[in-house]
Amino acid sequence: MASLRDLGLSEYEARVYRALLDTGPTTAKELSRASEVPMGRIYDVLASIETHGLVRAQTASRPKKYVAVEPDTALSRLLEDRRRELDAKADQYEEIVDDLIGELDATDQSTETFWTAAVGPADTADLLVERLATADESVVMVASALSRQFDVDSVGDRVTAELDAAVERGVEVSLLMRPDLVSALPETVGERYLDRLAPNERFATRTSEAVERTFTVIDGVETCIEVPHPLDSSESFAMIDFQDPAFATEILEEFTPRWEQAEPLALGDE
Repeated sequence: MASLRDLGLSEYEARVYRALLDTGPTTAKELSRASEVPMGRIYDVLASIETHGLVRAQTASRPKKYVAVEPDTALSRLLEDRRRELDAKADQYEEIVDDLIGELDATDQSTETFWTAAVGPADTADLLVERLATADESVVMVASALSRQFDVDSVGDRVTAELDAAVERGVEVSLLMRPDLVSALPETVGERYLDRLAPNERFATRTSEAVERTFTVIDGVETCIEVPHPLDSSESFAMIDFQDPAFATEILEEFTPRWEQAEPLALGDE
């Protein structure tokens, strides 16, 4: 059941406000009896809820009398107080995250080979987006086909947003696709490409018929490899994230000549 305490009031503050609604204009002494809040606390409680804008005082009367603000107004004020508190807390958490990112990024990363995998369209997309967010220097993406399992528009928007963030922080992004993949992309994905990525000098796209697999190499040390379904190559089964600089170097050595021979995708190409 909802309570005034859910909006930040103490037990005494809630009892005093409710008592004021029942009694109408009254003195602190009468309010202490009606609310069962000790007389030694009643003035502090009244001062507190007055700060919240829940009560008005009639200072001209002797003794001073208090009256409750209408519930609609009082609740709106409490809600605004909570919103301000939450906004301040969110700002505080963002500052903590910024500090921790700098601290945690400063730690040395292990060069030990490590791999993990995601199975299914949703987890595969999540893994790719997560790893793109870690790029500091370079992203090499090679795409051979669209999986029928993916919501290409939704996934394309997430990947585009992550690549956009990457180039903004100085990451060089190279995207190599099969020519027929370009025309197969939804129009909305193409628009995002034209508006957000293509104009950036750190982003380059080329096409080549020599593209046979779908994978991404991040910072020259980590490779995300899409694994097609064993019974239907047009569907994605999983993604393997393989962190091994030597393996990534081998992949890039094979990629480089294909990239050099590929055709640049000019702005506005279909």
